[in-house]
Amino acid sequence: MDLTQSVLAGDRLALARLLTQVENDSAVGRAAVDGLFPATGKAHVVGITGSPGTGKSSLVNHLTRSFRRPEDQRPPKTVAIVAVDPSSPFSGGALLGDRVRMRDLSGDRGVFIRSMASRGALGGLSRSTAAVVNVLDAAGFELILVETVGAGQSEVDIARLAHTTIVVEAPGMGDEIQAIKAGILETADILVVNKADRPGAENTERSLRLMIEMGHPAHSTRVAQPTPQGTWLPPVLRCVSTSGEGVESIAQAIVDHGDYLQKSGLWRQREYERLKTTLAILVQEALIARWRSQVSEDQIEEWVVRLCERSATPYEVVKALI
Repeated sequence: MDLTQSVLAGDRLALARLLTQVENDSAVGRAAVDGLFPATGKAHVVGITGSPGTGKSSLVNHLTRSFRRPEDQRPPKTVAIVAVDPSSPFSGGALLGDRVRMRDLSGDRGVFIRSMASRGALGGLSRSTAAVVNVLDAAGFELILVETVGAGQSEVDIARLAHTTIVVEAPGMGDEIQAIKAGILETADILVVNKADRPGAENTERSLRLMIEMGHPAHSTRVAQPTPQGTWLPPVLRCVSTSGEGVESIAQAIVDHGDYLQKSGLWRQREYERLKTTLAILVQEALIARWRSQVSEDQIEEWVVRLCERSATPYEVVKALI
């Protein structure tokens, strides 16, 4: 049985091996992603983003426990976690430390954790994140939580990959101002003020709620529900992820947003945008690879020398090389 069939059959070891092939962008990995693609499109992909130190990993840990052992009548869901860690710009290595924070989830057959390095990619994700998510989707996981690097203002790529995007803020870090500047609030489906037991939590919550309510003054964002006009407005929810306080309401907001996307028809639209973005990235990478195969390093060096001498302009060099 090949890796693709083994993954479809629920073999965890085969899944781990295949994800390594996908991350390395090997021929085996690419063939497997193609083979598994017809089985994708069922999972609810949830992105968790925010600045470093806001407690994303702890929140993911408690959210997973909430979905595995719900306090209400919700049926438990199988959960896959993709934790993207930053790569060192010097050594190229990554700590991949999120597994340490999530060690209490080990032993649960309904949970699969995959740590991966960003490998220099900007925007908070690795270049292979979308492919990894597709493999986990095909493997049958109902909920896929994608935790981004925490790159601050550049971290909006997750909104193009996920059905539901959670932006995590924390008091005392100026994050609400960063979010306003970066337009991150526009990508958020759910806003979370973590570490709500710290001083300044109310100010952070007030600032975020004000930015949301400015456009919709008649709507309170304390409740995760669409407006009468059918537009979803991001709720602002408080939690303390280290203790799990408030996490259950976030889990319910995720479920509510998924239901809203399905009933409104926006699920298909978001899937369309997600696949369109993935296609654009793959085409771009293929064109760059084809170009690098046709242009030698010596040619590039020769043109760089001319640029340094100011005997050629950047646009002239691009035209000559292409």
